[in-house]
Amino acid sequence: MTSVTPFRAWPEPRPAGLPPPTASAPYAGELRKLIIAHKEDARYALARPLGAVLAAAVRTALGERRAVWLCPVPSARSTVRHRGHDPLRRITRAAARALRRQGIDARPAAALTVVRRPDDQAGLSAQRRTANVDGAFAARSRWAERLTDQPVLLVDDVITTGSTLAEACRALESRGIPVLGCAVLAATRRQWPSGS
Repeated sequence: MTSVTPFRAWPEPRPAGLPPPTASAPYAGELRKLIIAHKEDARYALARPLGAVLAAAVRTALGERRAVWLCPVPSARSTVRHRGHDPLRRITRAAARALRRQGIDARPAAALTVVRRPDDQAGLSAQRRTANVDGAFAARSRWAERLTDQPVLLVDDVITTGSTLAEACRALESRGIPVLGCAVLAATRRQWPSGS
């Protein structure tokens, strides 16, 4: 896999409540093909290299911090059943292992659950995506105390409008879990470097 240069990937327009998003690369070319192959074709062996790519975004998002909880945005149970696996959870675990090898105390935190399955986001405008995911996630009670005052990053595979990440952040913060930022494998064109 080619090398990546993580960048700040603010969407335009920027959804309210979105913590700073960091992407490892644009959603294009080889990385796009690998994400799709892992996610849709259950190419499990791709989790490790994709985890390394996600780890690069996490390192950039962390700055000088040396510890972090990685909270993946969850998929609906029916989606996981249909695919036969949970791609983002697998990649998050691989990223945490890669980060620990680099001396960063990174741990996965399955702190979110889907409480209302949103419609497919493909083709929706930024405004419609925000409305579509409103109330879709909730923080799991058993994680609330554990993650209070801990460094938490939301992780996802791709950022498009940022509405999913903003809603996931709202769900965590409503339970007193502050979110430092977001780390994603890739950003669609509307999120390419903004200089911030």
